[in-house]
Amino acid sequence: MALKQLILKRKINERSTKLTELLEQRSTLEKRETDLEAALKEAEKPEDVEEVEKSADELTTEIEELDAEIKDLEAEKADLEAELAKIEDDGPQKNDEEERSKRSMKRKTVKTNEGAEGIEALRSGINDFVHSKGEKRAESLGFTTVEGGALIPEELLSPEMVPEDVIDLKKYVKVTPVNSLTGKFPVIKKSGTKMHTVAELEENPKLANPTFSPITFEIATRRGYIPISQEVIDDADYDITGLIRDEIATQSLDTVNADIAAILKTAPAKTVTGVDGLKDLLNKEIKKVYSNVKFIVSASLYAELDKLKDKNGRYLLQESITAASGKVLLGKEVVVLDDDVIGTKVGDMVGFVGEAASFARFFDRLQTSVEWVDNNIYGKLLAAVIRYDVKKTDSEAGFYITYTAAPAEG
Repeated sequence: MALKQLILKRKINERSTKLTELLEQRSTLEKRETDLEAALKEAEKPEDVEEVEKSADELTTEIEELDAEIKDLEAEKADLEAELAKIEDDGPQKNDEEERSKRSMKRKTVKTNEGAEGIEALRSGINDFVHSKGEKRAESLGFTTVEGGALIPEELLSPEMVPEDVIDLKKYVKVTPVNSLTGKFPVIKKSGTKMHTVAELEENPKLANPTFSPITFEIATRRGYIPISQEVIDDADYDITGLIRDEIATQSLDTVNADIAAILKTAPAKTVTGVDGLKDLLNKEIKKVYSNVKFIVSASLYAELDKLKDKNGRYLLQESITAASGKVLLGKEVVVLDDDVIGTKVGDMVGFVGEAASFARFFDRLQTSVEWVDNNIYGKLLAAVIRYDVKKTDSEAGFYITYTAAPAEG
């Protein structure tokens, strides 16, 4: 009877995990729906409207199919939970902790500190998939396969404990999920123009024409591999899934940050001297229509800014509980990157100052997968794949600055 309970719990965990994945997909589709509404408002040509309409029809079909799948999965989960509750109500079960401990020792897997049964079940399933070199189908283990590989659930890609200074630049630009390899996305540049005041019953004056720019994206594939010897596969007494998770998370983050930073570095160049130069940049150069301006700077520039003081000897760089990075300068959030990410070499005092969300857009295919690839050594290569594109959308939304310290007074 206890074995039956374990099986039911495993099935419930699998469906809970799948439901979480589907609900995340549903949330993504809702975001796409909002983007399409914005695109429809910005569309001027009939072909642009037709393209939005086509995308809307496809999105509606996806949402309906996804809702149906969610409904079926919820019903399956409810039935399983009812069956489990009935068994547990029948009376206490025999204590099988010792037997489970023996099976755990035989598997020789290192337990992790996830705490959630669903995460542990997923990790165990992926581990089995890895050890079997793909022979055990992923669907039966609680996750999805894509073209012979395993689609790693997002909760397994996130590190268990994320260091506070890890920066994800995707949080600072606009992200648009896409389903095609190429396409056009309409963007209207912020104009800052105003409406006219008219008397009662007077004819409506014509408003300023918006600047409409279709941005062409082309999804590119970034990939790499983790070599794993057959000896490790056969004899491993540690969590191979943990290695995969950490490597994919780290390499994916570093790759995305580098590509977004490369776009930010294409902003109009500006040389800034001292804190007064920074104030002039914020007050005079960047249009007030860009209200979410941030400093995205190199570590060397941050070190210099951290020393700046006002006339009363107080440091200008302040801690903030409202800013995501926890740092504020001149009322604007400060995001710190390594010198060679936002710059070119160690020691560069450079950075992007502006509204990154208007300056750049991230077109995301939202898939990270692993699969076994043949290799000519006694082992396998575990490949990781991410697919996206980053484009500049509004070149007036910020500047790429090179900072020079002001001469000391006196």
